[in-house]
Amino acid sequence: MNKKYYIIPIFIPHRGCPHDCVFCNQRKITGLDTEITEEEVVEIIEKNLNTMQKDSIKEVAFFGGSFTGLDISTQKSLLSIAKRYKDNGKIHKIRLSTRPDYIDCEIIENLKGCSVDIIELGVQSMDNDVLIKSNRGHDISDVYHAVDLIKKNDFELGLQMMVGLVGDTKFKSLFTAKEFIKLSPNLVRIYPTLVVKETYLEELYKSGEYEPLTINKTIDYVKDILMLFEYYDIPVIRIGLQPTDNISLNKDVIVGPFHPAIRQIIESKIYSDVLEMFIDENKFKSKELIVSLNNKYVSNFVGFKGENLKKLKQNFRVKILGTNSGDEIIINDGTDKYKLNRKYFTERYLAEHNLI
Repeated sequence: MNKKYYIIPIFIPHRGCPHDCVFCNQRKITGLDTEITEEEVVEIIEKNLNTMQKDSIKEVAFFGGSFTGLDISTQKSLLSIAKRYKDNGKIHKIRLSTRPDYIDCEIIENLKGCSVDIIELGVQSMDNDVLIKSNRGHDISDVYHAVDLIKKNDFELGLQMMVGLVGDTKFKSLFTAKEFIKLSPNLVRIYPTLVVKETYLEELYKSGEYEPLTINKTIDYVKDILMLFEYYDIPVIRIGLQPTDNISLNKDVIVGPFHPAIRQIIESKIYSDVLEMFIDENKFKSKELIVSLNNKYVSNFVGFKGENLKKLKQNFRVKILGTNSGDEIIINDGTDKYKLNRKYFTERYLAEHNLI
């Protein structure tokens, strides 16, 4: 049985980052606007540990801002606290997020000395024009250099991308995903661009110089990107910002493709496409179908608001049986059993759309 995995998040809002990217307001995104102290780090860790199962895997993660942009002494003081908990066996991993241009040999040596395990890079795009229009302050050469140093020194690598930035297109977002695949990260995050209060992007939107993606366009972009990462066995650990009291429409998010269930909607659409190809390929001998699949996949198979199941029931009478093991989807028409191989149909979809 897999052990439960917990992340203890510690936010350092806008510390260490001299750039004001057009989309960024870390104070709004994190809900914090003050600097974090060593005492607060200890308090956060202790508070979280008291709520976690003792035999679980625990990780301290420094998010927000650009951690390695802090002066080395501050990095050491904050990381030394996490390292102490790791050395004592109370946590198991240390993670941080930073910018590609804030990774060099000195920084890497410091992070190794502080027992950091995972480095996530906020890349956002692998198109230099998009980076310039976003006021990122780095280009793609910085990404390749940072990734090279991270991998040579045996850290786990995380890459973060955004879709719908100023100057972005579906082609450019897919290019970013394909470049990520070449870099073989251990994990990826995908963030649809939202217009947050008190950002330059808000000014561009209000002046008519920027139009955010719609929900439907976002689903179209990210569905293909998610299928690409899935095909190459690269885990996507998050899609979209975590909904909070502030991060929601009509609060600090002015406009944009925000939806608290954005990932489920996208996953459901993938199942819809896969099901359609599967049904076209097989000639069922009955209108009575029994679908057996792992319980953890049932909601996505059924679809957001049951849309996939409704579509299936237009031509079949369907019974779904949840199981607790295996990743296969078995469809029984009363005479034969058909195995739905999602990877096969993912490959077929990607090939038909000239994505691989």
